Amino acid sequence: MTSYDLSGRTALVTGGAQGLGEGMAKALAAAGARVMVGDLQDSGADTAAALGEGHGFVRLDVTDESSWEAAVAATVERLGGLDILVNNAGIEITSLVTEVEVADIERMMRVNILGTTLGLKHGLRTMRPGGAAGRGGSIISVSSVAATIAFPGIAVYSATKSAVDRLTRVAATEAGKLGYGVRVNCIYPGLVPTAMGAGLANDVAELGLFASAEAAVGAVVDLTPAGRLGTVEDMADAVVFLASDASRFVTGIGLPVDGGMGM
Repeated sequence: MTSYDLSGRTALVTGGAQGLGEGMAKALAAAGARVMVGDLQDSGADTAAALGEGHGFVRLDVTDESSWEAAVAATVERLGGLDILVNNAGIEITSLVTEVEVADIERMMRVNILGTTLGLKHGLRTMRPGGAAGRGGSIISVSSVAATIAFPGIAVYSATKSAVDRLTRVAATEAGKLGYGVRVNCIYPGLVPTAMGAGLANDVAELGLFASAEAAVGAVVDLTPAGRLGTVEDMADAVVFLASDASRFVTGIGLPVDGGMGM
């Protein structure tokens, strides 16, 4: 049976200071990887320190190409390579379609689409033959169950996460055809009670779409055959799987980690 051991591999996790990203960084480190936590928040340094010796933190604005170049270079230089990239950084701004603000549309597009695209660009350049790391590897982007269902209040967020899915599949095709040795996949997380998830429940209630935040959460659970919300660990374990040799023949997919909500 193939191991999930990631010893000797190096990972960069965007948005790794808190929430899903923090959990993914912890899971990758527990599996043996050296992890660089990339985030705009300086608290990412505390997250990296909590992982123990051999890990690091780098400030990363995923919407800025020069920031990506610096973060990837720092990962290769300080940790010895880049084998795993987790495009996790993302934002969600709740709004009815009739009330959505242009500035909010642009912000979600910049972080969720532009940020993911730049991650794919610089991850592939670094991992492919002749790149600064050049050993191949695995890129995992974080889409959402919102890309597969119609949930009220998150139209633009859903659209950006659908874009992450398409980016994933095209990048996987290009990487395969050009012999990069890099697998490219994404996951579709279900609702997880992180700060973002709790904020969404409150927001859709305030918009009058549900009677309360609790009712919104209950509606999600009712739509989920597994009968519960997701956990950070559920999502992090899926990332470890896609980063490991256990998924060596898996590329170009969107893996639902949603308890069946999006089926």
